[in-house]
Amino acid sequence: MTTPESQTENVKPVELIDPEELPPRKISKIEHFLGPEPYRILKGLLNTPASRVGMVLILFFIIIAVAAPLIAPPYQGRDPFKIPRDGFSPDPKPMGTVWKVRPIPTPFWWKMFNGDAKFTHVWGTSSGQYDIFYGVIWGTRSAFRAGLIITFCALIIGLLIGSIAAYYGGIIDNVLMRIVDIFMTLPYIMAALILTAVLTPKIGRSVVPAMIAMIVFGWMTYARLIRSDILTVRERDYILAARVVGVKDGQIVSRHIIPNAIFPTMVIASMDIGTYVLAFAALSFLGVGTEVGYADWGQLMSFARDWITNLGQYWYIVVFPGLALVLFVLGWNLLGDALRDVLDPKMRSAK
Repeated sequence: MTTPESQTENVKPVELIDPEELPPRKISKIEHFLGPEPYRILKGLLNTPASRVGMVLILFFIIIAVAAPLIAPPYQGRDPFKIPRDGFSPDPKPMGTVWKVRPIPTPFWWKMFNGDAKFTHVWGTSSGQYDIFYGVIWGTRSAFRAGLIITFCALIIGLLIGSIAAYYGGIIDNVLMRIVDIFMTLPYIMAALILTAVLTPKIGRSVVPAMIAMIVFGWMTYARLIRSDILTVRERDYILAARVVGVKDGQIVSRHIIPNAIFPTMVIASMDIGTYVLAFAALSFLGVGTEVGYADWGQLMSFARDWITNLGQYWYIVVFPGLALVLFVLGWNLLGDALRDVLDPKMRSAK
């Protein structure tokens, strides 16, 4: 029978390793350039299957947006965002119909596969003879412009108001948060629709009124989210130390508080890019904002309203712009969801 003393004698002493004897961890050039935390985020996104799919979809649309003048060449000296028309007939034309009235310049890829054959309506035409292929390709640029600009402006406004409310607190916090509550009680699409209709006669029929309206009613979520994160960050030791040494409030907020509290807000913003594009398309579908014939996926789908009962025959009017819209939104949602998992400390500790 073994005694506790004999068990103690059989235990081998643990050899302590001097940290200086450990070989240094190799740091790649990318990690050295980005820094440890951005590199960890990028590595986590690349190792997540959903993120890979999202990045592939976003990269696909970026390539289309950049190469739009080559894929669907516009008329020389004309606004490229105006969809070319092949007549004025209300009846849509099927895919592969040959251009009759002033066709657009034949793209290089058409000549590679079809030689000197006449250029056709690749995806047919909508009601009013707007070319669907041209509208979907150039609508990619409209989607990026609307999604990125609206998200950026709404994010900046939300960060500014939320940071001021959380940092100073008291009556400033109460007043600003009550303003946020008032704005959040308004239905988003309905409020944006009304403001767009008010701004359009004064600014003109373009993408600007709809974008302004969506920015005005889109910053509140960011303000509340950044406020809640800053309330936890502002009481930490390094913030108190910065106050003690006399650092100005603006520098404390911009250099110490926001960089340590912005990640959850950035996750929501990345997912909202697709949401704003979807809302922008909804306004175009309702007939406000963009002028008729503007290269926008929502407006292309609005051309199918008169043919809802015949979509079995004219399915291509809805399928191609609708599929582009769905894939674009899906790409940003997958990327934002993966970014949330990478930045979540609980998910990080579970792996």
